Amino acid sequence: MLTALTKTGKMLCLGLNYRKETLMILRDKEEFICPICQETVILKLGDHRIFHFAHKQDSNCREFYERETYEHLEGKRQIFQWLTQQNIPCVLEYYDRTIQQRPDIMFKYKGQRFALEFQCSSLPDNVFRKRTSTYLENGYTPLWVMSSRHLHQRRNDLISLSDFHYSFLRSSSNGKLYIPAYCPKKQLFQLVESITPFSIKNSFAHLSGLSIQTAELTTILEPKNDHCVSQESWIREMEKYIFNWALHPKTEYRPFLQEVYNQGLNTFLLPPEIGLPVTHSVLIQTPPFIWQTYLFIDVLANKNPRELISLRDINSSYQKRVNRKQIILRDLPQIHNLNPIYAMIEYLQVLEKLNYLRKKGDMIFEVQKKILIPRSNREREEAKGIFLDQNKNIIFN
Repeated sequence: MLTALTKTGKMLCLGLNYRKETLMILRDKEEFICPICQETVILKLGDHRIFHFAHKQDSNCREFYERETYEHLEGKRQIFQWLTQQNIPCVLEYYDRTIQQRPDIMFKYKGQRFALEFQCSSLPDNVFRKRTSTYLENGYTPLWVMSSRHLHQRRNDLISLSDFHYSFLRSSSNGKLYIPAYCPKKQLFQLVESITPFSIKNSFAHLSGLSIQTAELTTILEPKNDHCVSQESWIREMEKYIFNWALHPKTEYRPFLQEVYNQGLNTFLLPPEIGLPVTHSVLIQTPPFIWQTYLFIDVLANKNPRELISLRDINSSYQKRVNRKQIILRDLPQIHNLNPIYAMIEYLQVLEKLNYLRKKGDMIFEVQKKILIPRSNREREEAKGIFLDQNKNIIFN
């Protein structure tokens, strides 16, 4: 911990740059008290670790601060100083007695009260959800910042993201979804932006780096960049994924394969219009090619030109598949104002741009032409070539 009270009630914050000599004098004169439990704490001034306060071994309060690593102490100290240098009102290790939670930093910005948590270790899903919901219910805007150590890029535009990573997903005020991270060693913020999953764990994404020396808070809260998926990369990864998935299907996906077979479809011969990238597919854990196949079966396959598709049709398919657990939604503790059905609406909007649908009113589409199902690998390759050549600038820009 980096904050403690003196016997006279004065707060000593080690997030400020005290000289060691000054702290040694204070340590000889003062007794330090934990602001949470009121027990005596020890001021540690070693040469190999950051200056910090520590509870005694038999303390009942140690669970609040146990296992704090150098990375965590140094990270929250750097972020606290960064906010202070921007004249943003902030408190390091602020303890809210009403909710009995202690964010690493509480700060106020543009009329909002933020609870910033710099998370270096893994955290059980239920604990993450509980802390986040408690913040939201008590007037805080949670800002969870992940240690960059947890980011695992497969290559420049590909990243593996687990449920733990997605817990950090947040939305800017203009709706951009991203994951913030920080590396104390490099003094570098990293933003995982334009996340476009093609499987449960693998996504296309852009990872940007912002030095803490030059970054401003608004650039972390309001990222503005959009990064398009490469057409070539998307098609390559999607085809590789579908091929491997179909060869080695997991037990929970056998009903999907059975339904595809019953509908006279073949996962190896899906048309190129199924499995397209859309912005809000990140809200759905089920891979895009599966939920788009379900939407095709439920809504698109039996519609002829000039027939209508309504929001009710989309919602009926969505609710049916979710209730049957054939479409699984992501658990996103910080995203509470976005409906995953947006992804399906976006998919229909893409089909509108491709001239398969025409918008007739508020969420009503008229079918212009049917999506054709290839009957052989040759037909599929020909259809894919024509589709990608004609629609490159529509889908991937």
